[in-house]
Amino acid sequence: MSPSSPRPGHSIDPLIDKEPLILRLDMPIRRAVAQMAESGVAAAPVIDDSGALQGLLTQKDCFRPALQASYYQEWKGRVGDFMSTELFTLPLNTDLVSAAEAFLDKPYRSFPILDGSTLVGMLRREAVFGALVLAG
Repeated sequence: MSPSSPRPGHSIDPLIDKEPLILRLDMPIRRAVAQMAESGVAAAPVIDDSGALQGLLTQKDCFRPALQASYYQEWKGRVGDFMSTELFTLPLNTDLVSAAEAFLDKPYRSFPILDGSTLVGMLRREAVFGALVLAG
C-alpha cells in the first residue's frame, strides 16, 4: 500500500467530492432531476441564497415529482418542495473508520461534509468502500 492510500484512522478528506452538484431551493424540480441524472449522483446538497446547507435532494425524493410528471405530463414544483430536510452530516475531521460506521448505521448513499457550518463537499459510500478495500 502506498503511503498516500487512505487507511483506517486517516482522514476522509481525499475521498470527498469537493465540487459536487449543488442545487438551490428555488430551482425547478425538473431541472434538478435532469442535472442529477446527467451527473449520476444519488443525492445533491441544497443551499439557500446565502450558501447555507438547507437540505439534500435524493433520487428517492425525485420519484414523487417524476411519477406525477409521467401521469400529468407536467413537472411541477421546486427543489425545496421535495428535498429531505432532516440531514445527517459528517464533520470534515471524520476518520475513515467512523465514516464507514456511519454508512453501516444509516441508509444513505452519501453524506454532506461540513467544516463547522460550511459545506465542504459530499462523501459517497462507494469512495469509502473503495478506500476500505485498499486499506485491507
